[in-house]
Amino acid sequence: MYIALSPGTIGVKVENLSQRIAAAKDHGFAGVDINVSEIADLVDAHGAEVVRTQFEEAEVIACGWGMPVAWSGSEEDWKRDLEKLPRLAKAAAEIGCFRCATWVSPCSNDRAFDENLAFHIERFKPIAETLGAHGHRLGLEFIGPKTIRAKFKYSFIHDMPGMLDMTSKIGDNVGLLLDCWHLYTSHGRASDVAKLQETDVVYVHVNDAPPGVAIDEQVDHVRCLPGETGVIDIAGFLDALKSIGYSGPVVPEPFKKELADLADDAARLDVTAASMRKIFATLD
Repeated sequence: MYIALSPGTIGVKVENLSQRIAAAKDHGFAGVDINVSEIADLVDAHGAEVVRTQFEEAEVIACGWGMPVAWSGSEEDWKRDLEKLPRLAKAAAEIGCFRCATWVSPCSNDRAFDENLAFHIERFKPIAETLGAHGHRLGLEFIGPKTIRAKFKYSFIHDMPGMLDMTSKIGDNVGLLLDCWHLYTSHGRASDVAKLQETDVVYVHVNDAPPGVAIDEQVDHVRCLPGETGVIDIAGFLDALKSIGYSGPVVPEPFKKELADLADDAARLDVTAASMRKIFATLD
């Protein structure tokens, strides 16, 4: 288990792979996520070994990539992106990056629960199969806040048990993108994480919640830096992940407005990295 960076989640802009790797290395992150389309282009142009060497020389891990398939939209878009996925999955595998993830809406105005479940399984199965053919695992993130679901006609999966049930219907290489914010806002606990298997967790996000707000009143994009308030039991969360043998990336996703107000990207990276070192210091 190691500290990793997804630059966009803290408002840091990177234009290319070299900047992405430098942002992680220079600020103490052991890993960084990749732009898989950029990686595929670089592999095509220069070969996988050249790309791998960039990570190896910097001693930075290529830790994961966002789902590049428009799976939730039209059938045409879904099928179009499915055709492109094998090339992207092959390139990511060739540089040793085997964790792909996306989030799942907890609600819908168009489909009731059973219909929506069937829709998600149908859309994700061929994606998971393509990823699996190249050795990848797919992480699906449940979205916890009740304040989101209240705006829609139909509720859908919004907690860990529900998402685990759906992943089991999609494929053996499918598990969770587990975010401690969504665990908290769905009324889950660190003790629930301790009951998982290592293979249940593909990718991890951490953050904290503002104090003085009831769980069911928390608003999704109003969060805090990991360990900032202590509202979320992040120490217990990390301990639980450690107890099940999770060895992958732990990525900050604070969605904190004040980060954008800092002087520059270096300041945003330094503040976030310090918060990550603080929570990792709680591990035995």
